[in-house]
Amino acid sequence: MKIAIGSDHAGLALKEALKAYLDSRMIPYEDFGTHTAESCDYPRIAEIVCKAILSAEFDRGILICGTGIGMSIAANKIPNIRAAACSEPYSAILSKRHNNSNVLCLGARVVASGLATLITEGWLNAAYEGERHQRRVDMLTRIEQRYAIPFAPQAPREEDTNPITPAEPPAGED
Repeated sequence: MKIAIGSDHAGLALKEALKAYLDSRMIPYEDFGTHTAESCDYPRIAEIVCKAILSAEFDRGILICGTGIGMSIAANKIPNIRAAACSEPYSAILSKRHNNSNVLCLGARVVASGLATLITEGWLNAAYEGERHQRRVDMLTRIEQRYAIPFAPQAPREEDTNPITPAEPPAGED
């Protein structure tokens, strides 16, 4: 199993703690940013991590922001990503067993590193049960397909290309 991991500035410290946990378990991973405490935009990190999972080079992803919710919303915009924002182990385990989640989202302002490690451990050790759950996962895929906008290649905008560039302050703020 190989993990793609990423965080925004709010999740940086928790990401480092989870990387230490992954190292202790000898689980390979790649850190897709951010690498500094400067403010950055979580949707950029979510997209990069999810694209890495879809490339099949990585089996699962872990995304961390302040609450886990923003990362989860961003990740779930991407077809074939099933991201679950979890704040305790039971939901994380069932998100894998029943929903075949491939991205775990955590909130650094919600869970401390010890609990985050337990959540991550439960999720990584869980396996998709399939069978009766597959019908529902297939339903999710069909919903995703019904509402998919046909892909039209577009050049990325400058502000969408660098996931670790600090966000610009809103106009009128110093």
